[in-house]
Amino acid sequence: MSGLLIRPRIRPRVAVVLVYTAAMCMNGLDSTIVNPALYTIAGDFGRPLSAANTVETAFLVALAVGLPVAGWLGDRFGTKRVFLGSLTAFTIASAVCGLAPDLNTLVVARAVQGLAGGLLTPVGMTLLFRAFPPHERMKLAKVLIVPTALMPALGPPLGGLLTEHLSWHWLFFVNVPIGTAAVLLGVFGLREHVEGPEGKFDVVGFWLATPALGLLTYALGFGPSQGWTRPAVAVSAALGSVLLVAAVLHQVRAKTPLLRLRLLADRVYGSASALAGVTAAGLMGVLFVFPLLYQASLGASALDAGLSVFPEAVGLMLASQVVDRLLPKLGPRLLTVPALLVAAAVFATLAIPGVAENAWSVRGLMFLIGLVLGTAVLTVQISGFESIGPADMGQAMGLFQIVRTLGGALGIAACAAVIGGGHVTEAAADPGPYRTAVWVTAALVAAGALIALRLPREAPQPPPFDDEDAPPPGEGLAADEARAVKG
Repeated sequence: MSGLLIRPRIRPRVAVVLVYTAAMCMNGLDSTIVNPALYTIAGDFGRPLSAANTVETAFLVALAVGLPVAGWLGDRFGTKRVFLGSLTAFTIASAVCGLAPDLNTLVVARAVQGLAGGLLTPVGMTLLFRAFPPHERMKLAKVLIVPTALMPALGPPLGGLLTEHLSWHWLFFVNVPIGTAAVLLGVFGLREHVEGPEGKFDVVGFWLATPALGLLTYALGFGPSQGWTRPAVAVSAALGSVLLVAAVLHQVRAKTPLLRLRLLADRVYGSASALAGVTAAGLMGVLFVFPLLYQASLGASALDAGLSVFPEAVGLMLASQVVDRLLPKLGPRLLTVPALLVAAAVFATLAIPGVAENAWSVRGLMFLIGLVLGTAVLTVQISGFESIGPADMGQAMGLFQIVRTLGGALGIAACAAVIGGGHVTEAAADPGPYRTAVWVTAALVAAGALIALRLPREAPQPPPFDDEDAPPPGEGLAADEARAVKG
C-alpha cells in the first residue's frame, strides 16, 4: 500500500546480540590489525616508523579517554542512541582512515576510531546485559568470546594478508560494510533505555579522570620501549598518576560522581573487577613477552612467533562452549579458583628451559591457556554483575572496562620492564629475562585465585516470572534465535 513504510520486524534480543557482536568484532580487530602494516604505512607516506607508530598511539590513548564518560552518556542520552552514534562514528572514521591522503589525517581519524571504540565496549555490554537477566547471561559466553578473543588474535595475520595482497587501506575499508549493516539493524531492532543520571554532569571528575587515563595509557605504552626518563613519558606518568589519585578522591566524595567508585564496595562486583584487572595483566603480559621468548629460544621469525600464540584463541573459543554448562553446576567460585591455578601452572611451564624450544609444546600450552584462563575470565565477566541492578549497569560496565584496560597495560609494562624494554634482534639473544617476565605473569594469575575466593558459591538463579523484566517461559535466547531462523 502506498504511503506506508514497511518496517522490518526484528526481535530486540536477537538484534542486541547481532549488533553487539558485529560492533565488538570491528573494535577488537582494529586493536591489533594495524600493527603488521606500520612499516608499509610509514613507507607510503615517506615518514619514519616512529611517526607511523602514532597511528596506534592515537587509537589507544583516545580509547582510554572515552571510557570514563561512557556510562554517564549511556544513562543520560540512552544506550541505543550512544551506541549507534559511536558505531556510526567508528564506521565513518574507518572510511576516512582508508582514504587518508597523509599521515596526519590517518592519525586524527584513528583517534576518532579509538574514542568511539572506548564508548562502544561498555555501552554495548550494558545493552547486552540489560537485555538478558543474570540467569540467562551464561548463554552469552559464546557471544562475548568472539570479539574479545578471536578477533584480536586474527588481527595480525589478517593485517599482514591484506597489506601484502591488497593494500593497507583495506585494513579500514573492511569495517565499512559491516558497520553500516550493524547500524541499520540497530536502528530498527534495538530498544532505547534512558536511565536518567541524577544531578548535573561531574565536570571536575571529567577533567581529572579523562586526562589521567589518557596520560597513563601513553606512559605505560611507551615507557618500556622509549625509556621512562624520556621527558614525554616521565611527565605523562607523573601527571597521570597525580590526576588519577585526585580523580579517585573526588569521585568518592562527590554526590553525583562521573564514576561510581562505591560500586566496587560490592563483594561480588568488586572482586570481579579486581579479577578482570589481574587476569588481563597476566594474559596481555604473556601474549606480549612469550613471542619474544620464542624468538630468543628458536630464532623464529616475528610471524612464526605471532602464530605460535594463536592456539590460545582456539582454546578460548572452546571455553565459551562449556562455561554455560559448567557454571550452573559448579558455581563461580569452584569454577574460577581451580581454573586460575591451572592457568598459573601452565604459564610457569612456558618459562621452563627447553619448553619454548619445542613448537608443539608451545602450541599445546597456548591452547590450554586459552581454555582454562578463558573459562575463568568468562565466568567472572558473566557472574560479576549478578548483584548490579539495571540503574547501575552502565556505570558498572564503564568501571569494569577501565580496570581491565589498565590491568592489561600494566601487565605489558611490567613484562617490558623486566626484559629491559628491548626487543629480540637475533637468535642468540639471552632468553633469561623473558623467562623471568613469564614467571611474573604466572604470579599475577596465581594471585587472582586468592581474589576469586570472594566470588559466590552458587550460580545466578532465575527469578520468579512476576518480574516484568524477566521473559516468560519460551521467550529466552533460544526461542528468539529459533524465531529469527524461521524468519
